[in-house]
Amino acid sequence: MNIIPIVQILGFLLILLSFLMTLPVNLLVFGDTPDWLAFVKSSVVCFSIGAAALALAGRRKHALRQQQMFMLTVSAWVVIPLFSSLPLLLSDMKLSMTDAFFESISGVTTTGSTVLTGLDHLPDDILLWRSIMQWMGGIGIIGMAVAILPFLRIGGMRLFATESSEWNEKAVPRTSHLARSLVLIYLGLTLGCVLTYWLLGMSFFQALNHALTTVSTGGYSTSDSSMGQFDSPSILLASTVFMAMGAMPFFLFVRFIHGQRQPLLRDQQVRFFLRFLVIVAALLTIYRVLREPVDPFETFVSALFNVTSVVTTTGFASTDYSLWGPFAVVVFLFITFVGGCSGSTSGGMKIFRFQLSMLLLREQVRRLLHPHAVFARNYNGRVIGDDIVASSVAFSFIFLATLALVTAILGALGLDLVTSLSGAATALTNVGPGLGDTIGPAGNFQTLPDAAKWVLMGAMILGRLELLSVFVMLSPDFWRS
Repeated sequence: MNIIPIVQILGFLLILLSFLMTLPVNLLVFGDTPDWLAFVKSSVVCFSIGAAALALAGRRKHALRQQQMFMLTVSAWVVIPLFSSLPLLLSDMKLSMTDAFFESISGVTTTGSTVLTGLDHLPDDILLWRSIMQWMGGIGIIGMAVAILPFLRIGGMRLFATESSEWNEKAVPRTSHLARSLVLIYLGLTLGCVLTYWLLGMSFFQALNHALTTVSTGGYSTSDSSMGQFDSPSILLASTVFMAMGAMPFFLFVRFIHGQRQPLLRDQQVRFFLRFLVIVAALLTIYRVLREPVDPFETFVSALFNVTSVVTTTGFASTDYSLWGPFAVVVFLFITFVGGCSGSTSGGMKIFRFQLSMLLLREQVRRLLHPHAVFARNYNGRVIGDDIVASSVAFSFIFLATLALVTAILGALGLDLVTSLSGAATALTNVGPGLGDTIGPAGNFQTLPDAAKWVLMGAMILGRLELLSVFVMLSPDFWRS
């Protein structure tokens, strides 16, 4: 395999990362920036290595083959977090390499699990850098959805990204226009979220940080109490809306701004996603109202916010929902696996796969009743091919097998069952908080042994790459010319 194109693009990404590292210092020149030298040093290192990589690769433009695209994607999701950890490693926080890398991988993969405590007292530049890592991770996820996932067919991306001539001619004439439209939508949602938070009472710094981590469905906050610090139902509702938008297919937003309103409003995945959020929140509200004396409206707002946060794999929390009762704990463990829509910034197994599973179940029941009948699998008015079904089933098997393996390894490292299972689940689905006293909404991952943190880091990357992107590289056929 010719790795020159991969080195070339990684070099460009490192140079871009070096400029992003200067933002916390430039934006906070009059603020709290005691670690400015750490950012400058990190920026110089990234720029130097990136420039060296570009010089080594030369100026010739290379067309990437599918094999190289897989290698580039996996490499980028390791290299970028590695260099993104430099400001944390060189800062006055004196983090170990393990903790700095954990925080960086969790940020760039938009997982949102953290090893840091005392967030309310951390320097502004560190807080902003954590938010920037998640924001750039979000745009990277969208880029991966455009470039890689359609080849795997594991999330039904062929159904959402490439609709033959209808997509190419009516929605976006060229791929360059598609990329530009996706970036503009991402920027627009971010700016809209900043303004909304600011108008609802956040300081501008808080609004900026939380907007960066809301739209990217990342979940990092400027406070240990996350969104609970604001004690504002209006902020929770606004956050719920923007988290949900970040978890919807960005391709449909592109079609929406190009005049095609119906695909977004009638999309089966979006409609199921929104209904699912409301139904689960309503069930939790009824459960809590029957169980304890609470205000129904505030309880529903809190339930809707926290359910949306977990399903979209954002990871914000307004309260410690693990204290809501046994039923609530089981519900939150289940919805940890669900995820948002295909083609969004969210993680998880994705709504599409759950819908496909229900379609297959219904088809099998009907086939038992009518053995000789022929059934067509229709989704959004299109037939779902056997290749998409097979890849989705394969993904589900690999996901469950990986979940069991990671849970077993964490258990062998001394973690209890709840921490092991919820930790493995939250890492593979890129949700953020787990369950229990240690890594639940009111805890963090700081007290875990270093070995467990490295296992979780690997799970975060596997989950972000949707597993098959990594496992396809383990095949001998991948390395053959």
